[in-house]
Amino acid sequence: MARRVLLEVKGLEVRYGGIRAVKGIDLEVGEGELVCLIGANGAGKSSTLKAICRLIDSVSSTLNYSGKCIRECAVHDLPQRGLVMVPEGRGIFPGLTVEENLAMGAYARGAGNPARQYDAFPRLKERRRQVAGTLSGGEQQMLAIARALMSEPKLLLLDEPSMGLAPLMVAKIFEIVAQIARAGVTILLVEQNALLALETAGRGYVMESGEITLAGSAKSLLSDSRVREAYLGETSG
Repeated sequence: MARRVLLEVKGLEVRYGGIRAVKGIDLEVGEGELVCLIGANGAGKSSTLKAICRLIDSVSSTLNYSGKCIRECAVHDLPQRGLVMVPEGRGIFPGLTVEENLAMGAYARGAGNPARQYDAFPRLKERRRQVAGTLSGGEQQMLAIARALMSEPKLLLLDEPSMGLAPLMVAKIFEIVAQIARAGVTILLVEQNALLALETAGRGYVMESGEITLAGSAKSLLSDSRVREAYLGETSG
C-alpha cells in the first residue's frame, strides 16, 4: 500500500537578491520514509530546508505538510504541528546546560521526555548539567538532535549532521539517524556525505545548482555512474 505523502513541495524557488538559489524544484516525503537530498556545497540544499521551515522567503505552487498548506504558516507554529529542523551548525544554546537545552526543545508542544533522550543518548545523561557550549562537536550534534526529538516530531529535517565531525563520530550520528527512522519518525536529510546518506536513506534526490537533477531509490542512485563519479570519487572508464 502506498504511503501517505507527509511533505509535498512543488515549484519551490528561493532568491537572494537577483540570484536564484533554488530553481522551482519538486520533492515529496512519504510518512515513515527517510529521504536524503545530496549535492555539492552551494547546490541549494540548506536553502530548501529553510524554505520548507519558513525561515527564509520563498515562492512555491505547493508547500503542503500533513495535507495542509504551510506557505503562510508562521515559523513558530511548525514545531507545534510536528515539523522540526536540526539546523546546519547545530544551533544549540551554548550558555544553557544540556538539561535546559532539552527543555527548550519541549517548549513548543509542551511534550517530550528527557529520560527517553538520555536512554537514547547516554553521553548526554552523563553531561546533563554541563554547559552545552563546552561539549565536543559530536556531543553538540547529539544534543541538537535530542532537543528536536523532545518535541516528538512527525517530520524531522536534518541539515548536514556530519559537518565538522571526526569520522568515528560521523558514523555514530548516522547510526542514531537510522535508529530514529526505525522508530517511525519521518526524516528529510540534507547531507554532503553522499555515500553515508544514500546507504542510510530509502530514497534520494540529487541537487545541482538549485535544481533536482536525479531522483530515485537510494540503491539506484548509489549504482548510478553519474552519482558515483560526481559524489563518490569514482572515475568513469
